[in-house]
Amino acid sequence: MKLNKNLVCFTGGGTGGHIYPGLAVADELKEIAKKNNIELKIYWLGCSKGMDKTIVEKGIGPDGKATADKFYGIPSGKLRRYFSMKNFSDMFRIIAGFFKAYHILRKTKPCLLFSKGGFVSVPPCFAARLLKIPVYTHECDFTLGLANRINFKSAKCMFVSYEETKNRMSAENQKRVIVTGNPVRPVFYNSNAERGFDFLQIDKASLKKPVLMVLGGSSGARQVNELIFNNIDYLCKNFLVVHQTGLVNSNENKSAELVQKYGDSYKPYNFIYDQMPDVLSAADIVLSRAGANSIWETAVLKKPMVLVPLCGSGTRGDQVDNADFFTQKNAAIMLLGKDVDSEHLVEALDKLLDSENRKNYTQALEKIIPEKKPALKIAEIIFKELQEV
Repeated sequence: MKLNKNLVCFTGGGTGGHIYPGLAVADELKEIAKKNNIELKIYWLGCSKGMDKTIVEKGIGPDGKATADKFYGIPSGKLRRYFSMKNFSDMFRIIAGFFKAYHILRKTKPCLLFSKGGFVSVPPCFAARLLKIPVYTHECDFTLGLANRINFKSAKCMFVSYEETKNRMSAENQKRVIVTGNPVRPVFYNSNAERGFDFLQIDKASLKKPVLMVLGGSSGARQVNELIFNNIDYLCKNFLVVHQTGLVNSNENKSAELVQKYGDSYKPYNFIYDQMPDVLSAADIVLSRAGANSIWETAVLKKPMVLVPLCGSGTRGDQVDNADFFTQKNAAIMLLGKDVDSEHLVEALDKLLDSENRKNYTQALEKIIPEKKPALKIAEIIFKELQEV
């Protein structure tokens, strides 16, 4: 099968965490192709249900145009590590996803498939392998997720965010692994604190308290929200609190009540999308879950973090591993398990009230973030592959 040298397919989805980094790589790849007078097309294979299509189509590149030229929705089923009756029904969706992906890839003939992981990426990666289309994949977390463990069998190369992730692999597997860091959208490198203050309607000149940004992901985190509500007196006394409550786990009545009581010291938002880079840039401290994207986007902006990783039987522990890495590097403070309480929250934030302590955490982050943007490094390697197809 003759491959189309001017077409690259991307796959990944199920959550924004498996899409945003891929869009960052696609943006850089298109820029490199443009500089080489190549008109490169990007197609995206994502979940036919959920937010995948919306997120991909909202992705706008530096040229002001959509990053992905076309989105294909495919059936997908989740790969669970525990017993569930849904494993049986989802198996049929996975099989259907494979045949749909195989048909799309055979028809479009991309010269390369780049996977950002997530359960939706497994069928396209396997289909590409059978069609002899080179597969590259990226793992953003400290430990490999199940999807990427499977995709690695089909991949010519896997990119990882941490040197330690590579070192845990066998010597043979390490030959196909490159450490790059986690791709972050270009808008975070071009963020502007002044625009963030304008969006938040904050007069920076009269601001006398640090800005605390609270994140729980696009859906929100009930545990994080409750932690904020239970300590709101302390928080609003010492910080200007910007609280992204989430689209699912928000409590609008509670938020409205707190705005009335605390005025400009408490600013709740269900979800911040386009303005997030600027708002994060305006923050002094970030309190969040420990998903790879949230951590790396915050780290790129060199903001001290208090991390509350998702843990327990419902997770494989990836957020704990992510948070532990940054904590061990003295770049974050982690609240884990029984320590997610008022006492430990206040202790952590009291420490970060000191501007010198915040400076130390910022300096630690500077040592972690690669000099070359991960998305650019990955795009350069992929572009070289395109030239050899």
